[in-house]
Amino acid sequence: MKAIIPVAGAGTKLRPHTYTQPKALIPLAGKTILSINVDQLHEAGINEFIFIVGYLGEKIQDYINSKYPKLTCHFIYQNIRKGTAHAVDLTKELVNNDEVFIALGDTICEYDIKAVLASPHSMLGVKKVDDPRDFGVAEITENGNIKKVVEKPAIPKSNMALVGLYKIRDSKLLYSCLSNIITNEIKSHDEFNLTDALQCMIAGGEIFKSFKVENWFDCGRKESLLESNSILLEKFGGTIAEPNHFENTIFIPPVSIAEGCDIKNSIIGPHVAMGENTVVHSSIIKASIIGSFSKLYDVVLDDSLIGNDTEVIGETRSLNIGDNTEINLGS
Repeated sequence: MKAIIPVAGAGTKLRPHTYTQPKALIPLAGKTILSINVDQLHEAGINEFIFIVGYLGEKIQDYINSKYPKLTCHFIYQNIRKGTAHAVDLTKELVNNDEVFIALGDTICEYDIKAVLASPHSMLGVKKVDDPRDFGVAEITENGNIKKVVEKPAIPKSNMALVGLYKIRDSKLLYSCLSNIITNEIKSHDEFNLTDALQCMIAGGEIFKSFKVENWFDCGRKESLLESNSILLEKFGGTIAEPNHFENTIFIPPVSIAEGCDIKNSIIGPHVAMGENTVVHSSIIKASIIGSFSKLYDVVLDDSLIGNDTEVIGETRSLNIGDNTEINLGS
């Protein structure tokens, strides 16, 4: 089985960070969104990956080649973004009728992946949501078969959203359906959507079973990314890598500190993920993600997302305050 991971999106909802960094490489709980997905699939036995890249794709290629030198990896550029169906269609020659597992590159889920891969059926990951109108939606029978999928329906007939995880047994039928919707300009919301290709497969007789994910982490916006970082740190615990230089510093777990950091006279945590070779002096940081090679001096940060190679300098104050006084030093 081969894994297909589309990561060509520009990540506009995470601007300004995604001007210089692909969304898939945003740090999260000591890893990246992309590495969490690759590790999950590789540990389940998949060794060949096809990455569909576009915006800043060379950074993803360099990252994967450096971090996973023993995996068989292919990179296909989607120079014009026409939707998920168009992206997957670009991989046809590399798949060569093998079974495939498609995982959208900005999706992090917890589920029994080995059971999914071992199933004799094609499988689609689903999760119950309050408002399914922003998602692909699956209509499911009592025995767990999926009878219909629709992309972002105005009037949903189900509240079971597709989470971006697809195990496809009959890839020949998949690519036939992809070719059909692209050739005939069948679009949903002005894009060629993978959901429409899946519905074509269902109409063609392919049996899809649903599997429910335990947790679905949203990494599309700053607030949800920070929340996901906190949840994952709580779940898996943090790590403090070596070597590092710490002086007069308190860590409140869980935190994830990469190697090469210089931290002194500071309080770090809880729920802080810090990239490598970062300098933090005389600061208090909690519930934040700090990129690599950043420098922070005399700052208090909460619920913050700081990019790589960033310098933030606050103010140091000396106060002489008498009784019954209220001071607000915020802006």
